[in-house]
Amino acid sequence: MFNFSNLRETLETLLYALPAIVIALSFHEFMHGAVAYAMGDPTAKNAGRLTLNPIKHFDPIGLVMMIVFHFGWARPVPINSAYFKRPKLGIVLTSLAGPLANFLLGFFSLNLYLVLNLFGAGMPAALQTVLCEFFAILASYNISLGLFNLIPIPPLDGSKILYAVLPQRAYYTLLRYESYGMLLLIVLMFFDILTPVLTTGYQWIMNGFLDVIGAYLIPIYRLIG
Repeated sequence: MFNFSNLRETLETLLYALPAIVIALSFHEFMHGAVAYAMGDPTAKNAGRLTLNPIKHFDPIGLVMMIVFHFGWARPVPINSAYFKRPKLGIVLTSLAGPLANFLLGFFSLNLYLVLNLFGAGMPAALQTVLCEFFAILASYNISLGLFNLIPIPPLDGSKILYAVLPQRAYYTLLRYESYGMLLLIVLMFFDILTPVLTTGYQWIMNGFLDVIGAYLIPIYRLIG
């Protein structure tokens, strides 16, 4: 018999998850372009990608991966390292910008989630529940996206960081296999090979964020309470 309860639960989850995914992916790609532009590369801006408009960054496979596995990607922002005064440093900084932006947004979302839990008693219960659920999911997807993109497999940001710090000979050797990166990622995720490592990393980051936030929010709560 068809389980309408499970369907309703899935639809409710998607209602929170889809906006969270769109925000996380758009912010990630925007920050790549913004840092590149700040370092003298107008490529993303000229391509109309220096924007938070999610349509400009949409990648169907990456979106599905985010929904199913909580780890995915958007359409990469074009970057031309020839504009950078120090190309290797420019590549590292622009590549790090996306994951770091997601960690920052995840940290901010966790703050809002805990503030609503600790200090939101005066607001309507339904609104508090909806907002808490959304910010918890937004934090989760941002931390997941930032962590996933640090994996050194093309086309993820971690591979660009790795290429920038490798000796030239090793760089050209790996470059020959770059086209197989996407297939390798899908296989690794499908067989849950990466999942244990990503889960451990996720829990470590989440716990670290919660410890930091709790260090200043809980004393405030006790003082007010």
